[in-house]
Amino acid sequence: MTTCAALKRDGGRCNAPSLPGEEWCFNHHPDRAEERKRNASKAGKRGGKGRGFRTTGEISGIKTAILELVGDVLDGNVERSSAAVVGNLYNTLLRAVEVERKIKETEDLERRIATLENERNGGARRWG
Repeated sequence: MTTCAALKRDGGRCNAPSLPGEEWCFNHHPDRAEERKRNASKAGKRGGKGRGFRTTGEISGIKTAILELVGDVLDGNVERSSAAVVGNLYNTLLRAVEVERKIKETEDLERRIATLENERNGGARRWG
């Protein structure tokens, strides 16, 4: 597989594989400029990098982003190695969301138990 013929901003050569039968990779191919612009516009609106997942649709937002990443890999728009790293980061994010959910659930249960105990004791707290 050949590498992209484009030069990066720092003057170094792009190391990405070129598209089949082409001289450039997806990120440097002049015929793909409009598609890259559309993708960048979508990316800025869908969240990521810690944005956009602090809503009630947190899990569905993560699932949507993962599915888009899968599509980008299958379409050849994202390298598999980059997608693997992003996939690991999404996995970490999902674990953090689950831990956060468990903490909130535990805190809620503690508040409810304290309220019930307080009601049972007539408003006075009993120790022991």
